[in-house]
Amino acid sequence: MSRTEQNGAGRRRPPTIHDVAREAGVSRGTVSRVLNGGHNVSPAALDAVQSAIHRTGYTVNRHARSLITGRSDSVAFLLTEPQERFFEDPNFNVLLRGCTTALAAHDIPLLLMIAGTEAERRRNMRYIAGHVDGVLLVSSHSGDPVAAQLHEAGVPLVACGKPPGQGSKVSYVAADDLGGARDMVRYLYESGRRRIATVAGPLDTPGGVERLAGYRATLAECGLPYDEALVVPGDYSRAGGEAAASLLLERAPDIDAVFVGSDLMAQGVLAALERAGRRVPQDVAVGGFDDSPAALAARPELTTVRQPWDRISSEMVRVLLAQIGGEDPAAVILPTELVRRDSA
Repeated sequence: MSRTEQNGAGRRRPPTIHDVAREAGVSRGTVSRVLNGGHNVSPAALDAVQSAIHRTGYTVNRHARSLITGRSDSVAFLLTEPQERFFEDPNFNVLLRGCTTALAAHDIPLLLMIAGTEAERRRNMRYIAGHVDGVLLVSSHSGDPVAAQLHEAGVPLVACGKPPGQGSKVSYVAADDLGGARDMVRYLYESGRRRIATVAGPLDTPGGVERLAGYRATLAECGLPYDEALVVPGDYSRAGGEAAASLLLERAPDIDAVFVGSDLMAQGVLAALERAGRRVPQDVAVGGFDDSPAALAARPELTTVRQPWDRISSEMVRVLLAQIGGEDPAAVILPTELVRRDSA
């Protein structure tokens, strides 16, 4: 049929879900399931309905549907960090873009919410209840109550990284932080480095803890002692990485490699090494983590561990939509990849 149809009075009316079903050759219920996330729909039926929607020009009346279903057809991207971190750390932008793209395939808008202070958390929690169908939670710290509060309120939730202290109660999608750290430290060892230091991520985050554990385990496997003087935690910022590297050079001027818990911190490590007159990688090799745009902007370009950001974002959306549809919480851990460049 055409994109509009005339009614008895000669006025054009917009296409309805019944028109889409007739055009696709499926039931109205199948069209409804496609519009609500595509669960329990065969690939052939999904393609037929999506093609029919395009041909008819059908659009969802979101207000009417929300009155019927009790859903808002929107999702929140909740970042529990100060606002300046969102603009400084490229990982957040990459993740936001990927989640937006994945949700767009389901015609669901994404709301960006930042809750770096207690007042912001309270305001956001008041808004979330009744205004969004679920939350993509980014950057959980130990002691942060947001994940527990959302869970207790019955709000579908998927975290990026395992939320501290939540066990199996909260869905999460994470890169293999432990395995990625092991790969990097083993690579540094096999390239001849023996005084391998680390600038760890924040130790109140799951990523910081797991990457430090991978560093420590691989030192033991390689027969190298674990030395507290070679470990300085950072805060995932460039300035934090620079300050941590300066402290490492004071404590242990003979270091010949640094595994850094993020690419942005690694930029700061490179600045500190340059100021101290150390050549990279000739004197000190530097390995990062993330394979964010910061890795390519660094000089020299960073050898790093790639997190599969596209898969992380698409899996977060998939798990969240499944949970909104009534499925149980799930945990997904995705493999990382060592990327060799010029810094190590």
